[in-house]
Amino acid sequence: MNIGIFTDTYSPQISGVATSIMILEKELRKQGHNVYVFTTTDPNADRKSEEGRVFRMPSIPFVFFPERRVAIAGMNKFIRLVGELKLDIIHTHTEFSLGLLGKKIAKKYHIPSIHTYHTMYVDYLHYIAKGKILTPSMVRKMTRSFCESYSAVIAPTQKVQHHLEECGVQNYIYTIPTGTDLSSFKKSSDEQVAELKLKLGLKLDAPVILSLGRVAHEKNIDAVIMAMPEILAKKPDAQLVVVGDGPVRKDLEKMAEMNGQAKNILFTGAVDWQEIGNYYQLGDLFVSASTSETQGLTYFEAMASGVPVVAKQDESIEGFLTNEETAFLFKNDHQLAHTILHALEHPQLVERVIASADQVVEAMSAEQFGLNVEAAYLEIKAYFEDKEKLTNRMKPTLIRSKIASQVFSISSNTHVRKGRSSRHD
Repeated sequence: MNIGIFTDTYSPQISGVATSIMILEKELRKQGHNVYVFTTTDPNADRKSEEGRVFRMPSIPFVFFPERRVAIAGMNKFIRLVGELKLDIIHTHTEFSLGLLGKKIAKKYHIPSIHTYHTMYVDYLHYIAKGKILTPSMVRKMTRSFCESYSAVIAPTQKVQHHLEECGVQNYIYTIPTGTDLSSFKKSSDEQVAELKLKLGLKLDAPVILSLGRVAHEKNIDAVIMAMPEILAKKPDAQLVVVGDGPVRKDLEKMAEMNGQAKNILFTGAVDWQEIGNYYQLGDLFVSASTSETQGLTYFEAMASGVPVVAKQDESIEGFLTNEETAFLFKNDHQLAHTILHALEHPQLVERVIASADQVVEAMSAEQFGLNVEAAYLEIKAYFEDKEKLTNRMKPTLIRSKIASQVFSISSNTHVRKGRSSRHD
C-alpha cells in the first residue's frame, strides 16, 4: 500500500506522538509498504536523510505550545503531490493543520482515512487562556465533529476509547496500543551507566529516581519534587533526575531551589533520541505522577530497559500495570513518597516486578503494533472500496473480522477493539 501519514509533530521533535509515528513508519516499511510523511518544517530536521519520504510544509511555532509547530503554507503543493503518489489510505495524527489538510485531501481524492486520537484536550485547557475560552463541553463537541468525518479512529488505550465515546463519537474505534522498539532499550553495561553518571555529576552508589518526558504542567512532575523531602529523610543521598524539556522546566527548577533540594535534583534538559536508552539506565526507579497519558510509552520504555515503574493509578494503565506485580502504583500524590521508599527498601520485590514486566514488554512490541495498524488499514480500505457497503455506511459486519473482535489484555497478543456502531446503521 501507499500510505500517507499527516502529522504536525515528527522527528526531531521529542514527544510520545513523534515516537509513536516513527515506530509505526518503520514497521510499515518493514512490511513492504510505501510510507510518506507529511509534516511541518523544523529547523533541526535532517532534510537530506528524509528526501523522498518526508515532505515538510512551511510552519511556525504553535501559539499555545511553542515547542510544537503548525503549517502556514504549501497546502496546494501537498494536494498535487498526493495526487501523484496515489495514496491508498491517509492516516492523520493531529487535529490541527496537517490533520485538517489530510481530511481535505482524503475527501478530494476519495481515499479512505483513519485518525489516531493521541491527546485528550480536556487535560490541556489550562494552556489556552487558563481555561477561560474553551470549556470541556466545547472540546468534546469539537472532538466528535472531527473524528466522525473519518472512516475509523484509532485509540491508543481503552481510556481514550471511553473518552471518545463520552464525546459522542459513534464511528468505529480501534483500540491499538502503541508498541515499543525494544532494540533501543537494551540494558547498558555497568561501565556505560557509571560513565554517564559521572558525566552528569551523579553519585555512583546513590539511588536514582528518574522522570523522563515532556516537562509540562499535566505531567505533574511537581508532585515528585514535593515528595523528595520525605524520601530524603530516609534516603539522604537519593537523587531525582528529570530528563526532558518543556514549558514548566524553569518553574520546577525554582521550586527545587526554594525547597533546598537543588543538590538532589538534576534537570538534564532535552536529550537526543539516540541517547534516551542510556538515560533510562540511570534510574533505580522510573516515576510518573501523570494521569494525562494516552499511551504511556515511557512506562514501556522503562520496563524494556529493566527499570521498575512507579506510576499513578489511572485507566490508561489498566490491564498493563498491576501493583507489585508489573509495577508499583499509588492512588494519590500523598502516597508517592511512601511508594518510592517501599520499592527502594525491598530489592527482592523489585526484581520480581522487573521479571513480570517482561511479559508486558513482549505484548507491546513494535512489530505487533505495526501488524495491528496494517490490519486496520486493510479492513477499512476493503470496506471503503465496496460501494454497496459504502452507501449504507459501514455496517456492524465490518467489525466482525478476527483482528477487530478481540480486546487487548496482557495475557494475549496486542489486537484491535470494536467501537460503537455507526449512527447511520
